[in-house]
Amino acid sequence: MRRINIILSVVVLVALLGCSVTPSKDKPSENYLAAQEDYNQGIEYDLAGQMRLAEMYYRKAYEAMHGNPSERWRLYGEAGFRYAWMLFAQGDMEGSLAIVGEMMAVAEKADDFPSAQLSNLFYHMAVCEMTLGQADEAKQDYLKAYEARAESVGGEGKGSFNMIVMCDGVFNAYLESGDYDEADMWLRRAEEELTAYGRSEEHDPEIISEYTTIHALYRAQLLQHTGHADEAAAIYDAIPDSCMAPPMCMSTATNYLMTAGRYGEAADIYARLDRAFPDSTSRITLDLINGNLAPRYMANLKAGRHAKALALGEQICSAIDSALTYQKQSDAAELAVIYQTHEKELALGEAQSRARLRLVLLMASVVVMLLILWLLGRTRKYNRQLTEKNRSLYEQTRRREQTEAEERRQMEERPAETLTQSQQLYNRLCEIMKNPAVFTDAETNHETLARLAGTNYTYVYDALHECANLTPADFINQYRIRHAAKLLITTDDPVGLIIEESGITSRSTFSRLFREYYSMSPTEFRRASKLQE
Repeated sequence: MRRINIILSVVVLVALLGCSVTPSKDKPSENYLAAQEDYNQGIEYDLAGQMRLAEMYYRKAYEAMHGNPSERWRLYGEAGFRYAWMLFAQGDMEGSLAIVGEMMAVAEKADDFPSAQLSNLFYHMAVCEMTLGQADEAKQDYLKAYEARAESVGGEGKGSFNMIVMCDGVFNAYLESGDYDEADMWLRRAEEELTAYGRSEEHDPEIISEYTTIHALYRAQLLQHTGHADEAAAIYDAIPDSCMAPPMCMSTATNYLMTAGRYGEAADIYARLDRAFPDSTSRITLDLINGNLAPRYMANLKAGRHAKALALGEQICSAIDSALTYQKQSDAAELAVIYQTHEKELALGEAQSRARLRLVLLMASVVVMLLILWLLGRTRKYNRQLTEKNRSLYEQTRRREQTEAEERRQMEERPAETLTQSQQLYNRLCEIMKNPAVFTDAETNHETLARLAGTNYTYVYDALHECANLTPADFINQYRIRHAAKLLITTDDPVGLIIEESGITSRSTFSRLFREYYSMSPTEFRRASKLQE
């Protein structure tokens, strides 16, 4: 969930700000030209992932325009907004809110402050308030951001793509915070704006197809969170596989699958995503580990794919070392550029530079340790929960089998004249099945039962249905599975050998039937039985 929200925040940022800053027809001042150059330089560093340098140039552009923002409102608004966003991304909430507060004060005094820029400020304010747990204030500011954005594009339902992105971003914020009623309202708005976009002349069929799929996945997530699992699954399963090709669709799909507990399918989509869109960057960062490797590890672990999970765990450990090395190199390089380019502004002493670098490395080490502890804690917790669940299931199945055996014994002890023909035939079938040679023979089927009981298939079927609510095949497989369970408890034979001795020829069929009957795998059953000793 957090990973897709980060992606959406970036999309919101780019889409809402627009592509470029265009000066008016008036001759620009030197101050504006310098601010424009700093802003463009900040964009380049931002796209390159050099956050410190991006922050510095955004700050310079914002401060240059702050003295006379009305000269170019759009440059002032975008530089300030991006500067505030950089501070927020680096954890400086107080600094980020201070910049937005300054810009809000300027906007209140201006009659011609662009509504698009005002929308950005309200949106950022709402994001900060949601982070601080101020949901009521965030709701008001999200609505103001939406209204300002609608004003900038000529109103609601005008077919603006920015309105779709705005609604999607707000929806994900409320979904993550657990405010599902608000999330539903914003998702409906996003769907309405997408419909309007489809009617506009500038619409792109590929965008419509992609966002239609994304909104369907959002709806499935929301339904899953609100307890409508069947409806959520129906929506997800109805999405054609061809619509899942875009990476954002795949990422959104994994969020639903993980929420729905469909971990194997989530792991498959992660693998498909990696094959279709391999990570071309050579930089291994902690964010990449947390956003890429860690979700794949959890999906494979919860899906029971322990070998793959172990491989990913080893990859994470190796990647952490690479990330620390890259972080040291990147931090040192950015600090060096900042110092060389702006010596007066960043005239720090040698001791201060070393202290800052040590602080960065210390923070990175803390993050790494927290990530390792979190992964270890989640693994231990999952293993404990799985062990306790299997132990409980084992006890339940043993009690169930004891109850069934007692009921069968009581029926066998009843006088024959008190039993119906079906009950008498059922007793005879149970007596036949006391011989393991019958059910461990892979050729045994309903005809075998009828022949051994001296009757025909119809009577056998009716007797089993009336007395045990089973088909002949289920009746035979039940004995085979119970026989295999007994061997798992009493012997140390490999599971593959026990499968052969049970009379079931297909390993996949055996695993499916065993899990249906005992709600765990054969290996888990054997481990749970040993815990009872």
